[in-house]
Amino acid sequence: MNFSSFAKAKELQQRILFTIIILVVYRLGTWVPIPGIDMVQYARVFEQNSQGILSMFNVLGGGAVERMAIFALNVMPYISASIIMQLMSATIPSLEKLKKEGGEAGRKQINQYSRYLTVVLATGQALAIAMGMNAVNADGLSMALNPGPFFIISTVVTLVGGTMLLLWLGEQITSRGVGNGVSLIIFAGIIAAVPGMLGNALSLSASGGMSPGVFFGGLAMIIAGLVLVVFIERSQRRLLVQYPKRQQGNRMVGGDTSFLPLKLNTAGVIPPIFASSLLLLPATAAGFQSQSGPEWLQTAVAYLGAGSPLFLALYAALIIFFCFFYTSVVFNPEETADNLRKYGGFLPGIRPGQRTTEYLDYVLSRLTLIGALYLTLICLVPMMMSTNAGLGGTSILIVVSVSMDTISQIQSHLLAHQYEGLIKKSKLRGRKR
Repeated sequence: MNFSSFAKAKELQQRILFTIIILVVYRLGTWVPIPGIDMVQYARVFEQNSQGILSMFNVLGGGAVERMAIFALNVMPYISASIIMQLMSATIPSLEKLKKEGGEAGRKQINQYSRYLTVVLATGQALAIAMGMNAVNADGLSMALNPGPFFIISTVVTLVGGTMLLLWLGEQITSRGVGNGVSLIIFAGIIAAVPGMLGNALSLSASGGMSPGVFFGGLAMIIAGLVLVVFIERSQRRLLVQYPKRQQGNRMVGGDTSFLPLKLNTAGVIPPIFASSLLLLPATAAGFQSQSGPEWLQTAVAYLGAGSPLFLALYAALIIFFCFFYTSVVFNPEETADNLRKYGGFLPGIRPGQRTTEYLDYVLSRLTLIGALYLTLICLVPMMMSTNAGLGGTSILIVVSVSMDTISQIQSHLLAHQYEGLIKKSKLRGRKR
């Protein structure tokens, strides 16, 4: 980055300052607890079930779940709603037509549907949380200070309102700040948990609970994982596309070449999120009932616990499945081949039409296999080293992806500022002449 250019880019500085202020507001909200909760009872229940999906959501939410703050749901309902809308847009003809032919208005309409679905999902999740805290256990204790309908309603309203406020703050960052607002909110939550994790590791190492070799070995593995994620996320297979020459009047035009980039990890971070949610959600729900439930339920919870061999095998299988499934949703080889033929482009040695579709599908399938194995490695190795589901590769993937996207946007703003400066200088020179 050119720091002299950054010092002159006042608009970019204002955008970065605005982004930081919004993220500070978000972090303050993760410390404001929901009213009417017995934090002693809630802390005891959270500790008993902190190895399931609660741990993952707690890390993604920057500790808001552990404190049951107003932002405890974070923006995860919106992420789920957006993914569901993407899948529906690829399977429902009316939504597919709106997405392809609606243009900007169609995109805004689909985003509006995503917000409505966010409210529905957030309400369902908040209601489940409120009813769980309102219930009285076998000891006659409840996580609610005053259990009853009013506590349930107030908790649902607070949690849903917190999610929608975060969504609005994220949109403000996207339009007036730097980077994707929703992604930066999740990024800030994960980064906020890093000092605490590092502090715990250092204290364990100092007290003798962890040997220096294990500490530095774990640190080296984290660095190696970051390097691997950056390398794979930036890697792509570029297919050469040629455009034939054609005559317009008395001259020949065309004959250009370009590249069709295919990422190794087309599905991004979606497969680990889907896979972990499908496995951890029922396991966590069963964990709440296992101590007082039948023996078979306790056995099922033990076999499906985070880090168990069965859990790791199912987790790997689901990641690979969702890699292929989600890639087939976001990239359509037939549609890409039709677009190439429409604009006169072709792949050298491959006939346009069906043969191009088959070749794109062939290449994409092998790239997706590499991406699926990479995601499986990144997500399973940390989980095998620790039973804490929140300390997985999903967090690393999100941090790296958001960091690269934000840096790319900052560089784009700097480049635009430099172009504006050149244009102003050329205009001034023109006036002097």
